Amino acid sequence: MATVLRRAARLEFSGVLSLFSASCRHGRPYALSHVAFNDRHLSTSSKVKVDLDNSNGIAVMKFDNPPVNSMSLDFLTEFSINLEKLELDKSCRGVILTSAQPRIFSAGLDIMDMYGTSPEHCGAFWKAVQDMWLKLYGYSKITIAAINGASPAGGCLMALCCDYRIMADDPRYSIGLNETQLGIVAPFWFKDTLLNTVGHRTTELSLQMGIMYHAHEALKIGLVDQLVPEGKVLSTAVETLGTWLAVPGHAREISKSMMRKPTVDKLLANKEADIKNFVSFITKDSIQKSLGMYLAALKKKKA
Repeated sequence: MATVLRRAARLEFSGVLSLFSASCRHGRPYALSHVAFNDRHLSTSSKVKVDLDNSNGIAVMKFDNPPVNSMSLDFLTEFSINLEKLELDKSCRGVILTSAQPRIFSAGLDIMDMYGTSPEHCGAFWKAVQDMWLKLYGYSKITIAAINGASPAGGCLMALCCDYRIMADDPRYSIGLNETQLGIVAPFWFKDTLLNTVGHRTTELSLQMGIMYHAHEALKIGLVDQLVPEGKVLSTAVETLGTWLAVPGHAREISKSMMRKPTVDKLLANKEADIKNFVSFITKDSIQKSLGMYLAALKKKKA
């Protein structure tokens, strides 16, 4: 842990730039490579690709929002709609989340939805973030995160919502809730999700320092469950989901709900207040100025 803290303390602002999502609306699209499934239903929506294999009931949702799969309002809305459709589809038994973009799972929330926009837009954006979390964290079916790239902030949150996390064993990739590095405070339900996964002390250090954990560090603290070579992340996720499907579904769903429902209910009881708190915070002049400085630094770096 001392090594991790030293790394966090040395983290420079410029080092965070490549991990976040402000550049999400720039750059050229990447080619999408689908999993070779037989007898499948395929959805080719603009930002999320859904590939459902009828032979085993496993759906693969690939994030395809180049260049870094930032979670814009449009992305979040599309993701939640697709997730709900799969939950209602009786032929779907489990869902794997992964990325169609190279070297990135998701860079997190789209800063362009938080900077220079109206309070109404910020509120709609935050509601979409809440809805994504509520649907995924409380999802009745099995979910596995196939983390095939870097996963900071909101990308980490989405992975934490899944039942099991498999990450590429690559020193280039890291994962964590690093909001404090941009002067942003992770809300209580981000905190609770991490707390339920790695425990109180690790959560406290992680959130205060905004630590990004490399794959082996993430495995050590329980942030991820398994490491495999990058080329085997998706195939391992499919194989692992198959073992989960061997458990009687009704008993598994009740057990999952028993563990997660108190956390879900906490946000549901405070949803409107949480939106108001976010809008009040993100629209502060000081926070907008900080985000503006970040965007300017990113623009300079790209130039």
